[in-house]
Amino acid sequence: MAINKPQQYLLAYDISDPRRLIQVHRTCRQWGVPLQYSVFLIPLTPATIGDLVEELRDLIDERADDVRVYPLPSRIEVAQYGRQGLPDGVALVGGRLQASRRPRRSRRHLA
Repeated sequence: MAINKPQQYLLAYDISDPRRLIQVHRTCRQWGVPLQYSVFLIPLTPATIGDLVEELRDLIDERADDVRVYPLPSRIEVAQYGRQGLPDGVALVGGRLQASRRPRRSRRHLA
């Protein structure tokens, strides 16, 4: 994969402390689009995935919390059940989930 080519990732977390939960959620919203409260679609490049992981490691307690980042294939079939659809800013195009907005990043990610 090219160093600057974005790939979609699914990030999910289970955070045991309410204060850390809020911090992790805010951080994930800066990087991607929430699909559910603790599940995010995040477009990352190989050059930026390490930045996100480092930022989250600084926030969590690795003994009590769980954060998982899964790379998604370039084409994926999505089945939805129940009342909740895709949130604003996310579209299913040609079997691929796409964030229609660019991820917001904190100032330290601008270079």
